[in-house]
Amino acid sequence: MAPDIDQFKALLKQKNLKATPQRVAVHRAMLALGHASADMVVDYMAAQTDAKITVASVYNILSMLSDQGLYSRRMSSNSKMYFDVNSCKHIHIYDTTSNGYKDLMDDEFISMVESYVKKHKPRGYKVDSIDIQLVCRPSGRGKKSTRQ
Repeated sequence: MAPDIDQFKALLKQKNLKATPQRVAVHRAMLALGHASADMVVDYMAAQTDAKITVASVYNILSMLSDQGLYSRRMSSNSKMYFDVNSCKHIHIYDTTSNGYKDLMDDEFISMVESYVKKHKPRGYKVDSIDIQLVCRPSGRGKKSTRQ
């Protein structure tokens, strides 16, 4: 799952980065949001604190954290960049109606896919990672337990 604040500060230190108040505040917002764009983080922070931070600054922090491997990027079909705070292996459910993401934890399915890819490597390519995304729209039926 996502690193808590103390773990986040330790990860930054391992990467020779300072745990600035802005970085910690962005991470706090991401812990609450799960998947978010820079705009969403700024809106969340404005509603929670008196801290003023620009969308550009938040985007730069989110991008840097992604470049360092602490977050990952998700491009939505509306061409908006979302960031994911969850660093463990998981599946994404992308809702085409809301352009939102949810996490689906299914170790068995992920293991099956990894095993298949290991046996059937794409010729001429080295697999760096496997990213599973289910593109969906609400069915109107009961909701399953997922984490945003």
